[in-house]
Amino acid sequence: MKNILSYSNKRNFYPERYILILTFFLVVSCEDMVEVDPPKERLIRSEVFTDDAVALSAMTGIYSYMMNRTFSSGYNTLSVTFLCGMSSDEFNNYNTSLEPFSDNSLSPSVSNVSNLWSGAYSIIYRSNSILEGIAAEEAGVSEEVKKQLEGEAKFVRAFSYFYLINLFGDVPLYTTPDFLANSKAERSPVEEVYQQIIIDLEDAQNLLLTDYTVSGGERSRPNRYAAMALLSRVHLYLGNWSQAETLVTEVIQSETLYKMEEDLNQVFLANSSEAIWQLVPVEPGYNTNEGRYFILNSSPINSFRVDLSDVILASFEEKDQRREVWVGDFTEGTDTWFFPYKYKVAVGETLTEYSMVLRLAEQYLIRAEARAQQGNLNGAQEDLNIIRHRAGLVDAPAVSQTELLDAILQERRIEFFAEWGHRWFDLKRTGQADAVLGAAKPNWEPTDALYPIPEQEILNNPNITQNTGY
Repeated sequence: MKNILSYSNKRNFYPERYILILTFFLVVSCEDMVEVDPPKERLIRSEVFTDDAVALSAMTGIYSYMMNRTFSSGYNTLSVTFLCGMSSDEFNNYNTSLEPFSDNSLSPSVSNVSNLWSGAYSIIYRSNSILEGIAAEEAGVSEEVKKQLEGEAKFVRAFSYFYLINLFGDVPLYTTPDFLANSKAERSPVEEVYQQIIIDLEDAQNLLLTDYTVSGGERSRPNRYAAMALLSRVHLYLGNWSQAETLVTEVIQSETLYKMEEDLNQVFLANSSEAIWQLVPVEPGYNTNEGRYFILNSSPINSFRVDLSDVILASFEEKDQRREVWVGDFTEGTDTWFFPYKYKVAVGETLTEYSMVLRLAEQYLIRAEARAQQGNLNGAQEDLNIIRHRAGLVDAPAVSQTELLDAILQERRIEFFAEWGHRWFDLKRTGQADAVLGAAKPNWEPTDALYPIPEQEILNNPNITQNTGY
């Protein structure tokens, strides 16, 4: 696989290839909401999936979409990290247009909700199109590349569905790009979607390489361990403690690839030893979206910028190095605002940071929680202390199972603040959302734990029902 096209920060541009792939995705895109003429689709598909490099570029296009669109890393105030941080207790809001998220007063017509939904499903449709394309009789892609693409497409589909069900609950489950077949689908139960996620990730685990040779050493395409890392999270959320622990242990033991970065300044660098999967910035002149929109160089008042909430700042222990290294500040007059500073570069600099999606620290805390749930308190404390020691903290005290689980959740709060909605999802999956957010937000209702189904989706498909409370 050494000579396969790699997805890197070089931003190579091939006009003919780009036009072909763009045309292919326009034809199969669910966003067009039109019936596709089958002969035309077959013609385009036969061109895309005849050549290994073009087929791999189609998959690369999905990662570029994830980097720049609203569902995932996102841009401006539209990313999962930003919106879920607003919905929980991570950020202060200074803009009235974002109050539906910060006040948990969303309605089905809020555009950012629709953007999350449509962005995720656009990625799913693109993944399904690749899976269908490489399986077609006329496909001329080599078996080696076909295997890689199948693994990557299933991984990305599983990743997208994981976020959809944790944001919206029951959602339509599409495994083909056939718009007509999908247009009247009902919402599938969360349990059913999780089963498909597990199937996809287990397939990806068996299909993908163990290293990063397909991407030239860049950690920008998922490998076997990325599939296992995401699958361990899935099993944690489902309460499958033993399965989660087994998967994590294999990832952690892959020491030739992964180790904890001792220097907190190194964690979010491109291809850091802690990175399991990253997204590469692709917009010329800009660096990561996290650095671009979190780093403050002016007051956030009346802007789309945010700063860290007092409750997050107060949750750091004394001498926690993460407070010193991962929190920045900006002062104007007598006012000081504190912001997420995990990414050090905003715009216009040499590309040294990639957007982190999966990292080794999460694996240690997944295993700590899984071990604690199974009664292995010593093993859980060992994993927890690895994270604490890196932050310059002493060992967690020997405590009861309940107290240890609370300590692990608290460590997750600090380690993963302003990352991919971890805090929002942790509060919900552990049953603490009502107590924590009910105390912090006057208008909180238990039904706020799920976002509303976008209004347009229900208008387009009468078989889709709305979430309770909207």
